[in-house]
Amino acid sequence: MTDRFNPAVQILKDYGYDSAKLIPILQKIQDAYHYLPEDVMRFIANELKISPAKVYGVATFFAHFATTPKGKHIIKVCNGTACHVKGSSAIISAVKEKLKLKDGQETTADALFTLECVSCLGACGLAPVMVIDDTVHGQMTADKAAALIDEVVKAEASHGN
Repeated sequence: MTDRFNPAVQILKDYGYDSAKLIPILQKIQDAYHYLPEDVMRFIANELKISPAKVYGVATFFAHFATTPKGKHIIKVCNGTACHVKGSSAIISAVKEKLKLKDGQETTADALFTLECVSCLGACGLAPVMVIDDTVHGQMTADKAAALIDEVVKAEASHGN
């Protein structure tokens, strides 16, 4: 076994290798790896003595699990009715352009950002809405979105990350 699985082993120990706790185990795995890598899911299945299909089924059923790598900073742009009517499409386009994301690409090449277009962020009164990490930004425009991304990039550069 490689060091790659060390976080998974510790998480499994913390949960007593209890397959009934698969969802919280996967949540901790995602926290440790920033997504659910396929090899780690197979390892979890083997260690919990359940089928890989069951682990994968749980991982793909719940929207908060990611089976592909995510960026350090998650940008969510609401494209629900209220936000769409108030111009969220232009914000999505501006963010994609700013991050140089191609069609079908969600995460930047440097893994600094992931863009997620979501159906609702529950802040319709602030439409259009964008969330960066856990901070909600209302009444967004394409220019404001680009400026917020610049702020994150600047903060990252000043921290040497």
